[in-house]
Amino acid sequence: MSESSISTNASAAPIVLHEALTAGGRRWRWMRKHPTLIVGLALLLIVAGLAVAAPWIATHNPISINPLQRLKPPSADHYFGTDALGRDVFSRVVWGGRVSLVVAIVVALVASLLGVVLGMLAGFVRWADAIIMRIMDGMMAIPDILLAIALMAVIRASLTTVIIAIAIPQVPRVVRLVRSLALTLREQLYVEAAHAVGTRLPVILRRHVLPNMVTPLVVQATFIAATAVLTEAVLSFLGVGVPAQVPSWGNMMADARNYVAVAFYTILYPGILLAVTVLAINLMGDGLRDALDPRLTNQR
Repeated sequence: MSESSISTNASAAPIVLHEALTAGGRRWRWMRKHPTLIVGLALLLIVAGLAVAAPWIATHNPISINPLQRLKPPSADHYFGTDALGRDVFSRVVWGGRVSLVVAIVVALVASLLGVVLGMLAGFVRWADAIIMRIMDGMMAIPDILLAIALMAVIRASLTTVIIAIAIPQVPRVVRLVRSLALTLREQLYVEAAHAVGTRLPVILRRHVLPNMVTPLVVQATFIAATAVLTEAVLSFLGVGVPAQVPSWGNMMADARNYVAVAFYTILYPGILLAVTVLAINLMGDGLRDALDPRLTNQR
């Protein structure tokens, strides 16, 4: 190896090390600027990890009934105790997390996709604006939970039905958000220039409008996910959610409400997991809003 190559490698090593330290410092500063996002993401990853690993960490069959073990306090055999039918509360809690997370993710995606399509149609097609928005106003006049219960009453109870019943009431909020953004974006010079050169409307929406809506849509989707988790728990608590044999946090709290005085733990643990999940999603939504908003980023 020549002396020139040795000197080149020796001079390049500090540069690489400096770049690595600089990148690590930037990541650390970014994490310090957005603690709510990091905390929310960490809590959500813990809950999601428990739900995904449910088949391996559950100590008992979540639907197995054992009357001889009913209302047993927490122990080495039953970490969170047992319910009124002798079912293991810990196993039901970790399996119930799957229902809540699936509902949250699918509802957020379905509501966002429908809202984007209808909102951009209302924002760029004038004759469709009045029709779509009057329908959305009528849907928003009905409380979400009542509309969901009404939909569940006319459709057979299942996880798919719960997702549909929760997603439909959330669509008007996304439509109003997307429409307001579309009304603003269609007046921008680059959109008018695209119109002037004869660019077709679908191409304008895909290339120029939709990319500028991603940030508020992501934030809105997180709040829809948190609402979906709560609504699913309420529907299951009222007995109109997922079937009773499917473990879910709402079902567990509904079954345990008559035994709070003698076995409070049967309602405590699903309630804690439900609260932590909703809190984590809301914290992540707040953190994403702060991280993706350039105005807030420049002020820090």
